[in-house]
Amino acid sequence: MSNRISNLFKIKYPIIQGGMIWCSGWELASAVSNNGGLGLLGSGSMYPADLKENIKKVKQATNNPFGVNIPLIYPNVEEIIKIIIEEKVPIVFTSAGNPKTWTEILQKEGVKVVHVIANTKFAIKADEAGVDAIVAEGFEAGGHNGREETTSLTLIPLVRSVTALPLIAAGGIATGRAILSAMVLGADAVQMGTRFVASIESSAHQNFKNQIVKVPEGGTRLALKQLIPVRLIKNKFSNDIEKAELEGKSSLYLSELLGNRRAKLGMFEGDIDEGELEIGQVSALINSIKPVKNIFDDILLEFRVAREQISHDRFKF
Repeated sequence: MSNRISNLFKIKYPIIQGGMIWCSGWELASAVSNNGGLGLLGSGSMYPADLKENIKKVKQATNNPFGVNIPLIYPNVEEIIKIIIEEKVPIVFTSAGNPKTWTEILQKEGVKVVHVIANTKFAIKADEAGVDAIVAEGFEAGGHNGREETTSLTLIPLVRSVTALPLIAAGGIATGRAILSAMVLGADAVQMGTRFVASIESSAHQNFKNQIVKVPEGGTRLALKQLIPVRLIKNKFSNDIEKAELEGKSSLYLSELLGNRRAKLGMFEGDIDEGELEIGQVSALINSIKPVKNIFDDILLEFRVAREQISHDRFKF
């Protein structure tokens, strides 16, 4: 599966693990990298010292490339960037901010920079900022999401039409068939979050993992559009948020209801009622918690079978 992304990152398969808060520690990142993909540490839920420790542990656990996801809106971003440079992290995925601020600085230190976007406007801005690749994240994705609610099926070709940069598709991808579909639409690679949260190596709490495999079709909702849109599993907390939004509560009220530790409470500490459980729509397709190796084996086999089936008569018009 050699292409522009696998060549850019020097990985075997163009499959990237999402750098998800509270779920993407060193064990998951190194397992994905060891199986031929690109593992990412989720710095959004780490203090600088924790990130430094996780980077060192990844280096001990794999000789393959890995990266760090950095939400640019976080207050300690300068310290995070300093650690990235000091530890010679080879790849950085930035999100939720202006890529122009840090891209050139990181690239001068030999770091490959990828930026996550959810519409063509920001795809163009990322291209102009000089990033090495773009992640186009569709409305189906878990965690923070685009306000436009553009699905991956529409977003991937839209972004492909405005930039020639290597393109990584995200949102609603957890199977080999979905990987093939994304590539047919114009993506060079995929980024998967939800599928890897439900893995043995994920640092998510077991209660959260168990909840993911129970999510039915329609079991998630997009909430908090007044603040930063986020896709959540439907539970007591998300019901409280929905009620407040329907009642027209202010952004300040919603911020106070969210607080500053709901995500940790749900995803890391395992409170499935009062916690914020960020996950994608594709969780409805996931019914087991597996080792990363098994996830790779399954999706690669399905990808190859699906690719062969394209030549079947039912695809001829």
